[in-house]
Amino acid sequence: MSTPLTTSPFLVPSDGSFRLADRSTSLPKDHPACKNRKRQLSQAKEELDELQHRFFADGSQALLLVFQAMDAAGKDSTIRRVLSGINPAGFRVHSFGAPSSLERGHDFLWRLNTRLPERGRIGVFNRSHYEEVLVVRVNPGFLAGQGIDPSGDLDALFDQRFQAIRSWESHLKSSKTTVVKFFLNVSREEQRKRLLARLDEPSKNWKFNGSDLDTRAKWEQYMAAYQDALNETSTADSPWFCIPADDKKSMRVVVAQELVKILSALNPEYPVMPEDERAKMGEYRRILEADQ
Repeated sequence: MSTPLTTSPFLVPSDGSFRLADRSTSLPKDHPACKNRKRQLSQAKEELDELQHRFFADGSQALLLVFQAMDAAGKDSTIRRVLSGINPAGFRVHSFGAPSSLERGHDFLWRLNTRLPERGRIGVFNRSHYEEVLVVRVNPGFLAGQGIDPSGDLDALFDQRFQAIRSWESHLKSSKTTVVKFFLNVSREEQRKRLLARLDEPSKNWKFNGSDLDTRAKWEQYMAAYQDALNETSTADSPWFCIPADDKKSMRVVVAQELVKILSALNPEYPVMPEDERAKMGEYRRILEADQ
């Protein structure tokens, strides 16, 4: 049995016992992440910057962060605020929209492989392969575009997809890419407020889409799909974290602190110079000091 990458009260267990109804969408007011949030986020970002610098220099492994959530939960702003302090040369964000006709002509994991981070880098998926067991599961008519009969045995189909995801993420782990997934758990009422804000503030109108209301009307179906997906695919090597998202500032602190723990557990180290190269350091110094 694998040793868990990290421990956390926000971790989704890998034994299939996760119940979304048991997880609050907000933190208690006395939770540490609710105090001195600006200072805590700043401190965590400083630690992330140092860890990412070591991770990049080490170059022996990669980290893929997956963010999934309902509309208006705060994925974009969390990615932007938490990761804004690290060297952009060392990470890349990719947002997955609806698959193109080319992508639909392949298996559902095909389009992800060219977006994976190389060793030494951190990749971020804003939405991901999990759309295929969330959005598609709630709206099975989308399967027709993939050449799959939506009236077939859907339970068997999605069981196969869960197995494919587990196998794919396990393969990535064995290839030195760790996959860590964050579900930003926002309440239906808080989502309503944020969608209204998008309508009320002209600078946010562009964020609103009429399809958001269609998704909202299927809230319970989505919650059931999320619960199944997290239960089926949270493992010791590729865990899910369920993060309370009703308060964005506290949520960002929690995400940043969890990332610090995850990167620390991966234990990146600066490369050790080979002895023959270290022996040349004095000569290199003499050359540079003389070059005036």
